[in-house]
Amino acid sequence: MRTYTKDITTEEGKSVELLGWVDTRRDHGKLIFIDLRDMSGKAQVVFLPSDKELHALAEKLRPEWVVKATGTVAKRPKGMENEKLPNGFHEVTATALEIITEAKTPPFDLGSDGREIGEEVRMKYRYLDLRRPRMRKNLRNRAKVNAFIREFLASKDFTEVETPYISKSTPEGARDYLVPSRVYPGNFYALPQSPQQYKQLLMVAGLERYFQIVRCFRDEDTRGDRQPEFTQLDLEMSFTNQEEVLELTEALMVEMVKGLYPKKTISRVPFPRMTYKEVMEKYNSDKPDMRKNKNDPNELAFLFIIDFPAFEWKENEKRWDAVHHPFTRPRVNNVEDFKEQFKKDPAAILADQYDLVLNGYEIGGGSIRIHDPALLEEVFEAMGNTREEVRSKFGHMLEAFEYGVPPHGGIASGLDRLVAILEDEPNIREVIAFPKTGDGRDLMMQAPSEVSQEQLKELHLKIEKNNGTKEKTNG
Repeated sequence: MRTYTKDITTEEGKSVELLGWVDTRRDHGKLIFIDLRDMSGKAQVVFLPSDKELHALAEKLRPEWVVKATGTVAKRPKGMENEKLPNGFHEVTATALEIITEAKTPPFDLGSDGREIGEEVRMKYRYLDLRRPRMRKNLRNRAKVNAFIREFLASKDFTEVETPYISKSTPEGARDYLVPSRVYPGNFYALPQSPQQYKQLLMVAGLERYFQIVRCFRDEDTRGDRQPEFTQLDLEMSFTNQEEVLELTEALMVEMVKGLYPKKTISRVPFPRMTYKEVMEKYNSDKPDMRKNKNDPNELAFLFIIDFPAFEWKENEKRWDAVHHPFTRPRVNNVEDFKEQFKKDPAAILADQYDLVLNGYEIGGGSIRIHDPALLEEVFEAMGNTREEVRSKFGHMLEAFEYGVPPHGGIASGLDRLVAILEDEPNIREVIAFPKTGDGRDLMMQAPSEVSQEQLKELHLKIEKNNGTKEKTNG
């Protein structure tokens, strides 16, 4: 039966079977030592010259070969201990060795933290880059964050619900990734920018408390530390208000830091709050770094920003648009009040919108939603949509709201950014298993890539070349 390297200290005097990778090999005189690495750590395995056949096989070993080593656990000889290592006082004296697979020499050092290596080559060989301890630690701790969130919200009567990855294309602030339908030629699905509409429909369904750790997709231009796909904690509550959403979010963050990152210190609890107007006047930023010592990564300075304007002027489009999204509730009494205020000064209307900022980064945002279908339709029209366009794009929401919709609201927190900050990483790519480059490429899978003419023909698509000519696919 397999033994993990972390457990050899409890197996002294016993025979164990280790499976993993050759981390390093060292020859000391006639003795051969390897550090065998598995998911739990490393163990030193020694091959004695007395067993000539086994010793000769061990001489062939090279870094990153996958092996099975059988042997007896013993204390290291006096003076050969290494108190800096978890298994530094024990080793395994090999009695058998099986080479499972050989490996080419990696294109870069896997023993360092990887920061000195160019990102392009790290992304191309990401499966090797993930072998380094720092990257494995990041992924494991991210999994612990996910598990903590699920346990915390389940204890608050939230239900985790998975929403669709292919749906309808609707304007939500960024470009959609479109998915052509083979069955319905000329029609498209869209990958979700967020589960915004589905979670509101779950409130109509009477679920009342929903959450999801969800992947979102946005076809945006290159913007530094952004990804075309990202993960967020998405939650929604019925019969709620801004105060309840903020208190729940704060409790989750405080308990998470306390339980998973005890070396981190939160600057202020309760989290301070500032209005959008105040924070812009004081810091000229809506995501200021509130740490007392900006060089201290163990200081966590959370900040809630509230009282955002509901609308902003889009000069290039010559229209008013929602600052957050169209479903955010403006602070008005009713439809007539909204019409009057919007006609007077759209920029002066505030919204029940809020952001969560941490150490100079926005890590969350949400709002109380419009639950009056008449007001929702009026807001869409105020943003430049005709009544026909509103019905075409959002008729499903308006119809659903006619069947008894509760007041509701929620928040979404960016888990990539949150974990990157908690792990003291400079960018979100360090806490994502298989990220894209800053310009949206997957160097490992070589995506995006061309597809065959047969696939295009099945989807009734034609590719228009840059010179304006069209590539014929299906007549």
